[in-house]
Amino acid sequence: MSDLQQDEFFMRRAITLARKAWGQTHPNPLVGAVIVEGGNVVAEGFHAQDGGPHAERVALANLGRAPKPGATLYVTLEPCSTHGRTGACCDAIRESGIRRVVVGATDPNPAHTGRGFEVLKAGGIDVTSGVLATECADLNLIFNQWIATGGPLLAAKVAITLDGKIACRTGESKWITGEAARADVHAWRRYFPGIGAGAATIMKDNPKLTARTASGEVWCPLRFVFDGLLRTVTDAHLPDVYTDEFRDRTIVVTTQHGGMGYVKKLRNMGVQVWVMDTPTQRVGFADFRRKCVEEKIGGVYFEGGAQLISELLRSRQLDYLFAYRAPLLFADDKAKTMFTGLRPERIDQAVRLSEVRNEVFGDDSLMRGRVTYPEKLLLDETVFSLR
Repeated sequence: MSDLQQDEFFMRRAITLARKAWGQTHPNPLVGAVIVEGGNVVAEGFHAQDGGPHAERVALANLGRAPKPGATLYVTLEPCSTHGRTGACCDAIRESGIRRVVVGATDPNPAHTGRGFEVLKAGGIDVTSGVLATECADLNLIFNQWIATGGPLLAAKVAITLDGKIACRTGESKWITGEAARADVHAWRRYFPGIGAGAATIMKDNPKLTARTASGEVWCPLRFVFDGLLRTVTDAHLPDVYTDEFRDRTIVVTTQHGGMGYVKKLRNMGVQVWVMDTPTQRVGFADFRRKCVEEKIGGVYFEGGAQLISELLRSRQLDYLFAYRAPLLFADDKAKTMFTGLRPERIDQAVRLSEVRNEVFGDDSLMRGRVTYPEKLLLDETVFSLR
């Protein structure tokens, strides 16, 4: 095994460790660390929750002794060089006596990028960086977005056929993808602090908007219902997100046009309501993004419907897309399409994905990546905006 292969082998173990805290560290990143002596793992650690010790410190504590000469520390993210609630990890590494550190991703904070490497090198430590950097950075889509922009990652999930349809002309859509792909959706639901859906989806499907963990437990994120006119409250039979045991985790995002009587009704039931100040009956996603910043909500995973996600795209507020594709072909121009509202006239006017990752789940495939907009986004003004 070459030196690079060995470094990648142990970095993959560190990535696996980081994933043990999947969805539990916000607003902090997922980080895993491994200490290796003589080609063998002798201690491991990962960052378990916000406010807890960082992965490097956990691994060093689990070692319980001074590392042997030649020991190497593998860590998925550049060690912190500033003193926060748990102290700078660079200091702990230098004091431990470790003389080689292998790092995956670089700290995305421009104020800190590379500083950890400099501190370690100044302490006589050999630093190798960029080992499986893409995979390590991919652990922290939400953290990286917040650090880079100061705002949340607004992502959407779609499940489509080969010809881009989300339902038959009758509206039937369960299930386009198979169980393996749907299990992956639940994993991403667990990763994001919030899940969003539009009023039409809530009324049609009555989704729980919860996540099933690998152990079978049910976890409930913040559940955002986008309903500018509070149509979901007018029916005598209210959706489950307003009445179940997690209703205090539901946030209805509406406008002053929805009626304050319905707002009061929801709040009396224990449901949270955000009333956005807007001249139209449409919730503005730029306003929603700003509200998430105020509430320190790092990411929202939108699951529907087509109108909601299309409006996110039209308003340039969609940051990331998860597109699951099934080996089905409707070949029906009246089947329901996922995206509408744009009218590019040339290929270079299309919306693209960057930093693309492809995965396979049974017979289905997932393409996911960051949404990149053309300089000018041409809109189809005949499409009505979300209400």
